[in-house]
Amino acid sequence: AAAAACRGSTASGGTGPWANTVLAKENTRSCAQVCAATDTKLCDADVSISGFLGKAGSYTDPLGHFYNYGCGTPGNENVLFDAVKAADEAVFQKTGAYYRFCCCRKE
Repeated sequence: AAAAACRGSTASGGTGPWANTVLAKENTRSCAQVCAATDTKLCDADVSISGFLGKAGSYTDPLGHFYNYGCGTPGNENVLFDAVKAADEAVFQKTGAYYRFCCCRKE
């Protein structure tokens, strides 16, 4: 789901001769900082997604939520939005939290 969110959030859909990367976003750092610390140094997006459990009952039922915070800010620093630091059981609870991911690519 995070890779699909990144694919849809980048202006070019992801470019270059290398595979693009999706990384878990640390709640206190920007995606520009997260990407810069890896081989895929350029940030294309900071996506925040939340999917709902269960089957859609109609074509108007919401199936999840998403945001794109941009690469330059930590954004919401709530630890519940951090896919690494949040408790495992938080994934299945309706906390209103979104997990955040960095969409990174090589130069």
